[in-house]
Amino acid sequence: MTNIRIAFLASNKGSSFRAISDEIYTGNLDATAVLVVSNKSDSTALAYAEAQGIPNMHIPTKDVEEEADRKLYSALTKAEAELVVLSGYLRKLGPLTLTSFEGRILNVHPALLPQYGGKGMYGRNVHQAVLKNREHVTGATIHLVDAEYDHGRTIAIAEVAVLASDDITSIERRVMQAESKLLIETIREITTGNLPLPL
Repeated sequence: MTNIRIAFLASNKGSSFRAISDEIYTGNLDATAVLVVSNKSDSTALAYAEAQGIPNMHIPTKDVEEEADRKLYSALTKAEAELVVLSGYLRKLGPLTLTSFEGRILNVHPALLPQYGGKGMYGRNVHQAVLKNREHVTGATIHLVDAEYDHGRTIAIAEVAVLASDDITSIERRVMQAESKLLIETIREITTGNLPLPL
């Protein structure tokens, strides 16, 4: 498979989306960013997508989740997305989207699952827990998305050492770098056919 069509879901900054977009723009990744969706209207990921000329939209998820699921499914289908990548998307996906894109939705989590996963375990909360438990190793996990938080089958991991001098900010920075690199490598494996879709 070449030039894979990727849709991104991001609640806030969408750091890994930006890293992948940069790789696509420079010709280092044979893919096309076809859509960016956020559940927050003020997401900077939407502003970034707009600046890059990438189609983008806000689909609120606070009230009627069934309606949000239908809208997301419709948007992904209309964009002809072949792969959906969650980049800090802090909401569960609905059954219509999950079923229709089964084996094609990836999430990157800032820890080594199954530890430090589940509801409330995102962003700095994860790194704070890692530090509190005095772990020596943390990392990034790419997994398939299902109906539970951070639960689907693991596709790839990258380990990051926890240093004695680390605080939340320093761990977050290094794990974020590992997340982006791992996600780019995984997508490259998909584009070359080494990881055929659906996964």
